Amino acid sequence: MMSRRWIWFPCFLALVAGCVSSPPPKPETKQPGNYEYTKEYIRWFVQQQVKQHDVTGLSLALIDDQRVVWAEGFGYADQAHNVPATPETLYRAGSITKLFTATAIMQLQERGLVDIDKPIKAYLPEFSFKTRFPDAAPITIRHILTHHSGLPRDMLRGMWSPNPKPYATVLGDLKESFVLHPPNSIFSYSNLGMTILGQVIERVSGEPYTAYVSHALFQPLGMTTASIETGVSASLLMSHGYRKGKEATEPNLRDIPAGGLNTNVLDLARLVRMVFAQGRTGDRQLVKPETLAMMLSSQNETIPLDLDLRMGLGWVLSSLGELDLPKVGTVAHHGGGTMLFHSQLVVLPESKLGVVVLSNSSTGEAAVNQIAAELLKSAREAKTGERAEEHQQSDVPPIPLSPDELARYEGWYSTIVGLVHMTRSGETLNANVAGKSLGLVPRIGRELGAEYKLLGVFPIDLGPFARVTFSRATITGRDLLIARQGSPRRMVVGERLAPVPIPDAWRQRVGTYEINNLGDEEAYTDHIRLSYQEGFLVVSARGRKPTPFELTCALAPISDTEALVMGLGAGGGETVEVFQQAGEEVLGYSGYMLKRTSTN
Repeated sequence: MMSRRWIWFPCFLALVAGCVSSPPPKPETKQPGNYEYTKEYIRWFVQQQVKQHDVTGLSLALIDDQRVVWAEGFGYADQAHNVPATPETLYRAGSITKLFTATAIMQLQERGLVDIDKPIKAYLPEFSFKTRFPDAAPITIRHILTHHSGLPRDMLRGMWSPNPKPYATVLGDLKESFVLHPPNSIFSYSNLGMTILGQVIERVSGEPYTAYVSHALFQPLGMTTASIETGVSASLLMSHGYRKGKEATEPNLRDIPAGGLNTNVLDLARLVRMVFAQGRTGDRQLVKPETLAMMLSSQNETIPLDLDLRMGLGWVLSSLGELDLPKVGTVAHHGGGTMLFHSQLVVLPESKLGVVVLSNSSTGEAAVNQIAAELLKSAREAKTGERAEEHQQSDVPPIPLSPDELARYEGWYSTIVGLVHMTRSGETLNANVAGKSLGLVPRIGRELGAEYKLLGVFPIDLGPFARVTFSRATITGRDLLIARQGSPRRMVVGERLAPVPIPDAWRQRVGTYEINNLGDEEAYTDHIRLSYQEGFLVVSARGRKPTPFELTCALAPISDTEALVMGLGAGGGETVEVFQQAGEEVLGYSGYMLKRTSTN
């Protein structure tokens, strides 16, 4: 479970608070390998972040090769009982679990039990799905490890539940689902795919996934407090979870190979040390050096739609935002997010420096990412004596766009944050994002940057988002929205949509809907509405947890009973189907059935 807006994208609609104090001054002389100033500075920085992002508790660890040179907790693991967060505090680590699933797969490849370039069906004969790409190649393990399988992101129904079914049941559910894209055509993050790899591990090893990971990884690494479970650990070391400063209940998770890890920063530091030791821990070689090198090598450089996004096997190797660090070599990382917990693990193999940051708050995503990046930059300077570099800001002056260029931007876009509607106002563009209007003005050459004015008058600091610039490009016939954040690295963040014919059968389905097969699950979305707007069939819903947000997408009907989520943005390629249930029409999406409650 990573960020629902992908790993780099900040919550840019939040107002960024200013620092309440100045950072501690740097010492005039530095001793290589002395991290005392780093600790002092990061303690100050953490205090700013936890206040700004309303984080109740977090823990961090700094690793230099085979040593944990600093580990500390901040705030509370249990605020009501004044239990402080410490390095030993356990947290839900979310998608960092995927690093262990990927490592387990690579161990099995070394043993000759799997071949990551063979189809999944070679190991799970019952693996099947619906497809609109009959000529596509089979989905392989490598496709899943790099998130290029084309499988749906999630099977939402039953994913978060008080009493989740065994994760292997997703294989049966998948038979009635469509793949989103042909394999190896575009990065498309999939928790579902990693969950299926858990079943591969189980099938070829002959033991439960959790048992295999425990004896093949946790035990030799010395991760004595780590476990993979559907819910929070029963250990007294387990942190409580918080939402906006108030204690809340973390729901159980079905898809444990994708996000079921409970752990602390000291145990995760052992994984980092194994990476720096070329796959070795103690007297045991967990994975061969060449296997680890492959896991940390880009697998997707030939895919046009990925632009500068780089994926290893399980590891993320590039991003926009805080972790896009210049001139430090490989930056391998993986974050995680559940309903209440957020995490980040980053390694710099060339510098042999790593950080782990874990938090217990639903609003902690930005904090853990910024703390991890700032800690790495400061620690690298302390270790090497080289001052952390920032990406050089382009000195290309902004160039006003011509009326024709402005007109080409106008329209609807499917983006990683939902539908965005761009309109022209004189010589500027306005982007309506989740009900907020952002101005888009030339920032660097013909690249656009965002500005936001409260009540249309008062300029608001957009924080890291202020450094993001946008441009357009046509790639493989798609009209794409491209983003950069201070560096030359470019990534696809959306696609411009063209209206499609809307059959009367779908126009007659506009109205409000509710999920009618929740069972014992809690509803995480409400106010679901299907509407017709400016030639588009638009679905909108309010996400309630972990924090409120708006979900929007446009549908392209392909028949009277099927429609696709349009574009390369959130949910792009997913299918909405029409079913008959007790004589009434219902809409099906990711296992949920939605019944219309009003035509308004």
